[in-house]
Amino acid sequence: MSAPDKHDPSTVGEKTWAVHGGNSPDGSGALRTPLVLANSYLLPEDASQLNWSDTSTLMYSRSGHVNQHALEDKLATMEGGEEAVVFASGVAALHALFFTHLRSGDHVVVSAVTYEAVHRLFSELLPDRYGIQATFVDATDPEAVRAAMRPTTRLVHVETIANPTTAVTDIAAVAEIAHAGEALLSVDGTFTPPPLYRPLADGADVVVHSLTKFINGHGDAMGGAVIGSRELVSRIRADALVDVGGVLSPFNSWLIMRGSVTLPLRLLQHLASAQQIAESLEADPRIAFVAYPGLASHPQHELAVRQFGGRGCGAVLAFALDGDPAVQNRFVNALRVITSAVSLGHDESLIVHVAPGTRGGDEHYPEPFQRYGHLRLAVGLEDTDDLIADLRAALDIALPA
Repeated sequence: MSAPDKHDPSTVGEKTWAVHGGNSPDGSGALRTPLVLANSYLLPEDASQLNWSDTSTLMYSRSGHVNQHALEDKLATMEGGEEAVVFASGVAALHALFFTHLRSGDHVVVSAVTYEAVHRLFSELLPDRYGIQATFVDATDPEAVRAAMRPTTRLVHVETIANPTTAVTDIAAVAEIAHAGEALLSVDGTFTPPPLYRPLADGADVVVHSLTKFINGHGDAMGGAVIGSRELVSRIRADALVDVGGVLSPFNSWLIMRGSVTLPLRLLQHLASAQQIAESLEADPRIAFVAYPGLASHPQHELAVRQFGGRGCGAVLAFALDGDPAVQNRFVNALRVITSAVSLGHDESLIVHVAPGTRGGDEHYPEPFQRYGHLRLAVGLEDTDDLIADLRAALDIALPA
């Protein structure tokens, strides 16, 4: 057995790599990769033959910088990919993927329940401006995906756990269908970051993350990443980073690098609390429905347990009180520990009330979502008992016995 080397991911565990991965102390003796705020780097004495779009040589921060490269190195190994490229936001990363690997006339199969920006990209912007056609399908049904494939299908795009319905896609099954049709499979893994789940191991070609969420984990920096094979990701870097310019700033790269150190440990608390909270809510008769893959009542519960290896089923759940939007609002406004705000994966628990008919594509949501709307709860790192007590107290105010 070889000795562990913190700079060699093949010799250390995931928690060790989370601490040391991508870290390259400089000559100052500092233990961490320093924050380098320069937007330009020294050129060689003879710069006449340089390729100004080269991303391997540090020249100009739009093409690559110290903190970006450190973060990319860490993320690629954490996800089990050959290469990663990071962007200024999760949506920038998604757009970069689509921009690079789709052409006019191409067809895409997309999960009908998907992040709202993705829904608008494929229902309006990409078809109207570039002639890229999309078919929205129930991605939890592999046969629906298979039926939607065309000779011109170049990409299948799904989410591991759909936002916000928490529907779970069988990644291995969909990967087989996509590849049989000579299409790529891209997976948004934001709800299930490593080490919870690695879609590349089940056949996905690229994985996209909103780094803003769990990987950063502190609610103070935005970013996005695409991770996969060197061939696919290097094209995204060359086309969509250098010449479109959605670069992640050095400071945000540094912040996300710092946040990622505790990701494996934070996930343990996120996942454990979410499971207990989902069970507590489901047992309360004032709750109309709870959508969480960790519950036996969830349509894809068995798939979720198998696919995610029993490690947990995410830290985001959707639910609603048995009442109208005013009741949902009264509940949210009565919370004292949980914060009413968008986003997820932060250290603090966040909740948002979404009324029926207010999101693109919500005609594809399950019936209870269409009737009640939903409350999306992103479980944070507070004491689980405090979160449950907060929810119960707010329930007593919104729907007193």
